[in-house]
Amino acid sequence: MFINLTIETRSGRQDVRIDSEQKIGDGVAILRQHGKLRLDQPPDYYRSRMSQKLVSAYRTFTEERIFDGDILTAVEN
Repeated sequence: MFINLTIETRSGRQDVRIDSEQKIGDGVAILRQHGKLRLDQPPDYYRSRMSQKLVSAYRTFTEERIFDGDILTAVEN
């Protein structure tokens, strides 16, 4: 199943449609490769606006209960 969400970093934000069974970090890596997000080092964690919790880049969107319309903000070091 695909979900629509926004990923925010210090350098900007990107609206994406992504497979909910994909790992969050893998999805961000694809966006980086295509020049959609500028990140020197991909973060290990993101903050979900809907749930107000930290989510791991090493788990899938489904595992972290990320749903359509959420906004993930990168927790950058």
